[in-house]
Amino acid sequence: MGEPPASIPDRFNAAAFFVDRHVVEGRAARPAFYQEARVVTYGEIFESVNRVGNALLDLGVQMGDRVLLILLDGPEFVASFFGAIKPGAVPVPVNTLMRAADYRFFLDDSRAQVAIVSEPLLVEAGPALAQARHLKHVVVVGDAKRHHLQFESWASKASRSLEPADTSKDDVAFWLYSSGSTGFPKGAVHLHHDMVVCSDAYALQVLGITERDRTFSAAKLFFAYGLGNNMYFPMRVGAEAVLYSGRPTAEAVFQVLERYRPTLFFGVATLYASMLQMQDAEDRFDLSSLRL
Repeated sequence: MGEPPASIPDRFNAAAFFVDRHVVEGRAARPAFYQEARVVTYGEIFESVNRVGNALLDLGVQMGDRVLLILLDGPEFVASFFGAIKPGAVPVPVNTLMRAADYRFFLDDSRAQVAIVSEPLLVEAGPALAQARHLKHVVVVGDAKRHHLQFESWASKASRSLEPADTSKDDVAFWLYSSGSTGFPKGAVHLHHDMVVCSDAYALQVLGITERDRTFSAAKLFFAYGLGNNMYFPMRVGAEAVLYSGRPTAEAVFQVLERYRPTLFFGVATLYASMLQMQDAEDRFDLSSLRL
C-alpha cells in the first residue's frame, strides 16, 4: 500500500515537507540522488539546502525575492531550488539551452537579485548577467571569476541550521517560464502546495511511487515534466533519483538505465522513437529493473 495523500495545513513551507521531513522521519542516511560517482543522501540534501538558504539570506535576499537558476541537473540544482524556497524566496529555473538575449529577458522580467549558474553555461549567460538591471550577485557552480561567488565556498561558510519561513500554502514557491512559442516566455507561478497536490494526484495514485523506487527522467529539471518526475516525485516519498547533466541521446539513456537500474523511466516521444530504432539495444542493455 502506498503512502496516503497529504493533508496540507494553511501554514506550509514546501522545503520543510520535501526536505526536512525525511530527516525528522529517520531517512537522513538514505540515498536521495545519484550523479556519476556521487551518491547524495537526504541528510546531505537537508544540510545543503540549509546552507544555501542561509547564504542567500546573507546576500540580503528576502521573502518573495526571485533567484534565477541557470543550472545543469545535479545536487546543486536541488540544493539551490529548495534552498531558495525554505527562507521564502522564489527560485526561477530556466532552460539551459537558451541564448544570451533569452537569459537577459528572464533576468529582467523576474527581477532576480541573485543568479546561480553552472560554469559551462557562462559562455552564453555571461553577457546577460553583466547587463541585467536588477541582478546584484552571481554564484557559479564550478570555477568562478573574481567578481563572482563560488558555490561551494559561498555555501560552506553559511550555517547548516535554518528554520523554514512562515509561509502559507498559497504563497508563491517558484516560477517556471513557458517555452515562448507564442511570443515572449511567460512566468508561470507555482504555489507552496502545488508540488504536493501534483505528487499525490499523479505520482502516488497513478504511478504508485514508493520509497523503494528509483527514478530517471530524460527531461531536465528546468522542465516542469523533469522537475516533478526526477525531483519532487521521488522526494515526496523518500525514493531515489538519477541525475544526468549530459545530452539524453538514445545511447546515453540506455547506458544510464543499465548502470543505475531505475524502476521508473520518464522520456518523450522523440526519444522513445530513437531508442526503438536501436535494433541491438535489447541484446546490449539490461532493462529488467524498470517497472514503468
